[in-house]
Amino acid sequence: MFGPGLVTAASDDDPSGIATYTEAGAAFGLSFLWVFLLTLPLMIAVQEASARLALVTKHGYVKNLRGRVWEPLLWVGVILFVLVNAFNIGADVQFMAASASLLYPLPSWAWMTIFIMVTLGFQIFLTYKEYSRYLKWLCLSLFAYVAVAFSIHINWMDVALATLVPTIHISGEFGLLFAVLGTTISPYVMVWQAAQEVEQDKADRKDGCVDEDGNPTGLCNTDEELYERRVDIGIGMTFSNVIAWFIVVTAAYVLFANGMKDVTSPAEAALVLAPIAGNYASLLFTLGVIGTGMLGVPILAGSAAYALAALFKMKKSGLSKTWKQAPLFYVILVVITIGGACAPFFGVNPVKALIYAALGNALLAPLLLLSIIRLTNDKKLMGRFVNGRLSNVLLWVTFLLMSASLVFWIVVR
Repeated sequence: MFGPGLVTAASDDDPSGIATYTEAGAAFGLSFLWVFLLTLPLMIAVQEASARLALVTKHGYVKNLRGRVWEPLLWVGVILFVLVNAFNIGADVQFMAASASLLYPLPSWAWMTIFIMVTLGFQIFLTYKEYSRYLKWLCLSLFAYVAVAFSIHINWMDVALATLVPTIHISGEFGLLFAVLGTTISPYVMVWQAAQEVEQDKADRKDGCVDEDGNPTGLCNTDEELYERRVDIGIGMTFSNVIAWFIVVTAAYVLFANGMKDVTSPAEAALVLAPIAGNYASLLFTLGVIGTGMLGVPILAGSAAYALAALFKMKKSGLSKTWKQAPLFYVILVVITIGGACAPFFGVNPVKALIYAALGNALLAPLLLLSIIRLTNDKKLMGRFVNGRLSNVLLWVTFLLMSASLVFWIVVR
């Protein structure tokens, strides 16, 4: 029923997001709630621009940037993007392993190996569309945070006020705001959205633009495609932000209110779900972490592989192709995934590693946002599908917000 937008949104609340939002609620209570009201329209605008760029040009970001930016700068940008994604993969897998150890105490390296092998097996032997339709059901466990919020005593007037009125603390710890923005408006979901729109468009045209029953869908028409993608993205981003908002609310009332202001392990993060799950809190928490992780890791690796494939001008690439059709693309995918998994062995705390990954995404976001604004305002490239006034306003606000938060983080840390 829904396209790339909904799956992309589900993966945006990946282990990095869960850990960062939990830490934000535990450390500062309700102070971050206003962020999600502000970022919702911004996220929708960014993802819509990414989808529109791909649908109109039939290419992803890197290919569209060729000839429009200085080539060495493009190489540096892509390499930084790949490195940040690789570290994010490692942080996600390490947190998944630490969470799984709550249920069965295997060594961390054993759980990590299992998750990496399963993830790579899915990507190599199945299409992302095939296995994501099943894995995303695990993400329904994220609704447990919603259930917690309605099962404990919460002052909803305080929650509403914190959501509507921004709160800023001038302290080094409040630099966590930068990480919250980084895991909410992440570069990898922008690149993935564009890449998957290209794949989806190819599939629609290959199928003659018909549904499973052979009925015409009209999706070979760009206007029709854009309408469907906007609905898809709007629903997906709303889901992502609402869940993030509830994670902060529950962490504020379960952890912050009880003096636990620093989350350092999955076991502590899982305590947020204890009011409804009791002894099963770890199980419910782990299901959510594994579900979002198994969705998120392929997107992190895939978006990096798509970027490198375009940088290397590979003619055959994409998850829609088999290993035999695009062996080099899959080699890159494997190297990024396994290489990223090596990052946790440097002894970084699993929760803090996820927050560092969010910070890395936040550092890259302004650069990618500038490229989005430039590309989607290029009339030669986009024709009549260039940005409208509202789109431009929202994109520039997003860029200024991410840039200002970067300056704030540098000043207060």
